[in-house]
Amino acid sequence: MTERGIVLWLPGGGWRGWSDEDGAALAGHGLTVVQGRYRLSTEATWPAQLDDVRAAAREPLARARSAGLPFLVAGDSAGGHLALHLGLRGVTEPGDVDGVLAFWSPVDPLDEEWLRARGDDNPWVALLGHRPAAGDPATVDVIPSSHVGNSRVPVLLVHGVADAAVPVGQAVALTSTLLRAGHPVHSLVTHGGHALPLDRPDIHAVTAAFLGANLPG
Repeated sequence: MTERGIVLWLPGGGWRGWSDEDGAALAGHGLTVVQGRYRLSTEATWPAQLDDVRAAAREPLARARSAGLPFLVAGDSAGGHLALHLGLRGVTEPGDVDGVLAFWSPVDPLDEEWLRARGDDNPWVALLGHRPAAGDPATVDVIPSSHVGNSRVPVLLVHGVADAAVPVGQAVALTSTLLRAGHPVHSLVTHGGHALPLDRPDIHAVTAAFLGANLPG
């Protein structure tokens, strides 16, 4: 299969551990998958994680540019949250990421649906080092929608309607915000819960459609 691009994969795990998903299924779309890591919330608070994924992205970004290939970022759950930040804010500057694939990602710690679903088990608290609050600069910064419009990076969002870990409303609200800011968006709300297989037929199909619409050739 012809190489269509290079993608940095960022694993989820609530910013406090690692999920088993490694994004390997994306290789079936002609993407070279590079694994990325970042400090967990037990090691450092925000924005250390953004600094880490930017550092992890520099080498594959340079490799993609030297080969004349698109550079994408992707992740599941908390990794998808960080992928969104990379795409919206850039590795070194807005616009240097060619696409974001975010699967069942938390994006708004202040959302009432999120607060009802998570109760006292709120991983945003450890990530920020304090409870999220409206108007708090760190809380504003950690929310991806605070950074839409800095680039017009295309975004794929996938979420299961029965996700008990990250409410599906997170993806629905972000889809609307991205569209209003002029980002090309593919959004799939589908059956199932959290951590769905990336090679499941409906997820494979929307990923293929997103890449077909936004990658050369």
